[in-house]
Amino acid sequence: MLMQGMQDHAMKEAVLYVLGAITSLFILGYTVHMMVGGLVSQQTENAAIVGIIVAGMIGIGFMTWDVIRRRR
Repeated sequence: MLMQGMQDHAMKEAVLYVLGAITSLFILGYTVHMMVGGLVSQQTENAAIVGIIVAGMIGIGFMTWDVIRRRR
């Protein structure tokens, strides 16, 4: 019974982390849009947004790997 409660807690925690990661990436992309939108061509803006979001995903992936490694 105790293990089931721990698994439920871990699942809720994982859902919150994923939601936080997704919203962070959305805000990161929107920030790039607000900074360079209208100053550069649409293709350049899209490339910058994609590049920043990929960099953010790599950073979040590294942090996730580090948390998993430390908890074992």
